[in-house]
Amino acid sequence: MELPLLYRGEHVGSRRVDFLVEKMILVELKALTEITSLHHAQVLNYLHAYQLEIALLLNFGEHCLTYKRFVNTRHAT
Repeated sequence: MELPLLYRGEHVGSRRVDFLVEKMILVELKALTEITSLHHAQVLNYLHAYQLEIALLLNFGEHCLTYKRFVNTRHAT
């Protein structure tokens, strides 16, 4: 799913999530040796931009699969 980026009403680009499951759950994939707070901020930003409630950040780059679940409390019903 792609979302347009606007700056002062003008289209300046777009952003795209890795997977969107049933138009409800955002899944962001990484293959990094370490996930940082910047990656967490990216997922939270996507949740707000897409107006979704739940996201999963999956990282395949560490010794074993790591994951983190995010909840957008601004969107929770």
